[in-house]
Amino acid sequence: MESSSASRDPTERFGDRVDDYVRYRPGYPAALTGHLRERGWLPAGCIVADIGAGTGISSALFLDAGCIVHAVEPNAPMRAAAQRLLGDRQGFHLVDGRAEQTTLPDASTDLVAAGTAFHWFERDATRAEFARILRPRGHVALFWNLRTRTAGFMREYEAVLLAHCPGYAEADSSRRADERSVREFFGAGFLEKAIFANAQRFPFHGLLGRVLSSSYAPKPGDPAHEPLHAALRTLFEQHAIDGHVTLTYDTVLYVGEVG
Repeated sequence: MESSSASRDPTERFGDRVDDYVRYRPGYPAALTGHLRERGWLPAGCIVADIGAGTGISSALFLDAGCIVHAVEPNAPMRAAAQRLLGDRQGFHLVDGRAEQTTLPDASTDLVAAGTAFHWFERDATRAEFARILRPRGHVALFWNLRTRTAGFMREYEAVLLAHCPGYAEADSSRRADERSVREFFGAGFLEKAIFANAQRFPFHGLLGRVLSSSYAPKPGDPAHEPLHAALRTLFEQHAIDGHVTLTYDTVLYVGEVG
């Protein structure tokens, strides 16, 4: 798997941040699954393999759309969180596996999905695995929540992360959707790119939790944590409206075929 830090297995990066991840990571807009359905890529009763499912954020999106979901996740604390959140949902199946070796049967899946995860995958092995588990005429959907970086709060928020989170710039550049890599992954099978608006509205503790859910953020006890906390407090007080700030995202979707 590819990572911005060779010293730490990306399948274990978020194991000590699961609670913040569950509470504060953004979901994905229902417009994404609506679009897939309109295009004929998410048929009724669709069987979805959600690869790098984490705590189940993307799995919930497909369950809400009426799909059967096999949530493939290599990190044990993440799987445990997904089980707590979604284990009683009809059609939800949790799988201990990874992109390169899902353990799913041949030709068992209508759609392979990866939400904010593709950048960790080893591309050649992943392409072969996706081709193996997809049914004929099946599709792959890769999507990310990318923070907007416009003027005002969002630009200043970016500046705080750059100033107070060691390793943020390197980590962020490796995790953003790299369209060239995605197009190379699909090759002639690339079909479409689409973008949907998304947002989170937070009081201060939510803004802090959102930052701490990221593996690059210094945790309490780290000498860099208190300066980060203070900078976020100042930023919040400058921009809060009715006690909240809003983080805005573009949810970027790429769809294609493999095989």
